[in-house]
Amino acid sequence: MKMKNLLLLIISVFSCLLIGALGGIATTSEINDWYVTLAKPSFNPPNYLFGPVWTILYALMGVSFYLILKAEKSLNKRKAILVFCVQLFLNFCWSFLFFKFHLIGLALIEIICICIWISILAMIFIFNKVNKISSYLQITYLLCVSFAAFLNASIFYLNN
Repeated sequence: MKMKNLLLLIISVFSCLLIGALGGIATTSEINDWYVTLAKPSFNPPNYLFGPVWTILYALMGVSFYLILKAEKSLNKRKAILVFCVQLFLNFCWSFLFFKFHLIGLALIEIICICIWISILAMIFIFNKVNKISSYLQITYLLCVSFAAFLNASIFYLNN
């Protein structure tokens, strides 16, 4: 691997991990305080799983984004970069809505209706036009966000 590509890979992965860590600031402070007081469904994973799972997902996002960045210039590449940035921003906002501001209902609307899920699906389709492997790397992310949406909805239902 050329040094330029290695540097681009490191920056791509690090950037995603950094966004995840910044969102984690909202999460970490509330996991052992507010979140433990909520009624949760029986399928709620243990709190210690969230950090490692999301770290892996952000790293996969970074690798996937790297594959897009090193692709040839095209309209689809520009679209892929844009939709990636949008979904990453929405993902970041969800952590604050749910954990920091305790807006469970608004977080649910954001994850389903205001497009986190839709933007990830769009990202998979657009990435597929640029680099198939990059799109396949996002499938686990889509599945985890689908589970998170279901968990968010369940917590909203149980606490209202």
